[in-house]
Amino acid sequence: MKNILYTLFALFFLASCAKSEGESVDVRELNQEFISAWNARDSDKVISMMAEDVQFLQGEVIYRGKSEVSDKWVRETMGTIADLKTYPVSSGTDTQIAYEAGTFSVDVLPVSPGEPRGLGEGNFMLLWKKSSDGNWKLSYAQLEGHPVVARN
Repeated sequence: MKNILYTLFALFFLASCAKSEGESVDVRELNQEFISAWNARDSDKVISMMAEDVQFLQGEVIYRGKSEVSDKWVRETMGTIADLKTYPVSSGTDTQIAYEAGTFSVDVLPVSPGEPRGLGEGNFMLLWKKSSDGNWKLSYAQLEGHPVVARN
């Protein structure tokens, strides 16, 4: 009888472990953590959330790899915008991949004193992949922005 109980316990334990490894992620939580780090200007955290082979696409410009994306997107852009907000329209998840797409808005900071703030808007898509260590990493980011307009 004890052997049956031990066997059932072992099967239950293994089944619960397998299930937790195969569960999908809440992509909105991932994106909110990313956006919160961006708005806090925490470039180290933003960069730590990216995969080594991350790609960033904006218009016809594409950056590949964590080093290039970190330098040319994160570090060059972070100080020029504020109050990034996203408005999801579509999302999907499974056990290895998650995405969210929709529209975004952001305050574009003036380059010189006396200039107005701008409003940037457009479409976005963020794609996350589960890494071999079980952590979710940003694998692909695409932004399609409209021309910036002056804020009143």
